[in-house]
This record gives sequence, structure tokens and C-alpha cells, in this order.
Amino acid sequence: MQSTLRTGVAVAALALIPAADAAAASYGSRTLREGSNGSDVKRLQRYLDRVGYDTSADGIFGPATARSVRSFETDEDRRANGAATRFEQRLVRARAATAPVEEEAVETPATEEAYIDESGLAVAPASAPPEVHAIIAAGNEIATKPYKYGGGHGKWNDTGYDCSGSMSYALHGAGLLDTPLDSTGFMSWGERGRGEWVTTYAHGGHGYMVVAGLRFDTSARKATGNRWSDQMRSPSGYTIRHPEGL
Repeated sequence: MQSTLRTGVAVAALALIPAADAAAASYGSRTLREGSNGSDVKRLQRYLDRVGYDTSADGIFGPATARSVRSFETDEDRRANGAATRFEQRLVRARAATAPVEEEAVETPATEEAYIDESGLAVAPASAPPEVHAIIAAGNEIATKPYKYGGGHGKWNDTGYDCSGSMSYALHGAGLLDTPLDSTGFMSWGERGRGEWVTTYAHGGHGYMVVAGLRFDTSARKATGNRWSDQMRSPSGYTIRHPEGL
């Protein structure tokens, strides 16, 4: 009887090994295909999304991720089978990085991200700069307030906020903005390109930002009930900028 129990425990322990290995796999160390999961899958998904292939970063390689990989492979004149080889993973990472020196900045948020707690509000990572903690705290203050066209532009404390008003309020909470901006104003605010911790996305009709890996966006309220979401969206068509130093 004891031998049978020991055997059962051993089999159960062995059954857990593939899942643990998947979660701990380093990026580019294995071929990723449908059914794969883990942090390396999530990182691949983020890179695919950053180069224009709309992909949700959930760490699970499903049909949608396979379609993104096939599109990437087609555009790179590679065999489009939807399985990301180690070489292709390195290739999409290189495409996502604007310059070699920025590659590490692209990877950092994958290990130091904010998360959404049970109440739906964002929690900043302990290692984030004080400004990031302040942006998230301010964003939490208005996260569940309704959408209001023009909200947040006439006064900081309003009954509702539109997209750029929401961004302005959160950035103002960190002392990064003295006057609210509309989405067009955010197209020339700050520095060019993605930031390490904070990135703003804007065009003439909409704006949102990503703070420590979480999207702060009025459109997210339809799905989450507040402005925070861990689901990314395609940046295609947006001007991408960031606060200096962040």
C-alpha cells in the first residue's frame, strides 16, 4: 500500500514538471507553438503586439497568437506555419526594439509589472520609481468614474473624464503635467518612443497610456468596469511618446 502511494506521488510530481519548465523557460530557449504557455510566450506576445500584430499578452499560445506568428512569418518571407522558432523569437524581439541599446528596456516590464488587484485597481511594483507609484495612485482615484466628453479639462476634480482627461489627471498626480492636454496635445508631449515605465499613445481622436505593463484607457471600462486593463491593444496609427526619464 505504501509503495503504491509513493508511486502515485512520484507520478504526480513528474506530471508537474512540464508546467514548471514552461513557466520558467527563458525567452528564445524553445520553439513556441499552440499549447505552449509561460513567461516566454507572454514576452513573445508583447513583442508581436509592439510591431503591429494585435496580440493579447496572456502567456497562453492559442489560435490568435498562432495567427499573429503566421502574419509575422509571412512578412519576413519565412515559412508561415504559426510556430515561433528560437530564431524567429529573436527576430521579432529585434524588430520590436528601436535600437540595440533599448532592447533591455523592452524586456524589463516583463519581469517588473504592475498588477490589478481583486477590487480592479492597479498595484505598482515595489521597484518602480516614485513617479510611477504616484501615476498609479492618481489613476486609481478616477479609475471607476464614468466617461465624460471634455471631463478633466476644465478642472482637475471632475464628475467624469474623457481619454486625454484621464491621462492628464494621472500624470498630474505625479507632478508631470501642469495643464490638461487633449489627445492631439499628447502627440507632441514628452520624448519620442516607448518609455521604460510609462508610454503614451495618441492620435487625433483617442489617447491612452501603458504604466508598468498595465493599460490605462477609457475604452477598457467596457470590459473591466474601470480604466485599468492588462490586455494590450495595437499601437498602429498612434504617436508613441513617454515622460522624460520614465
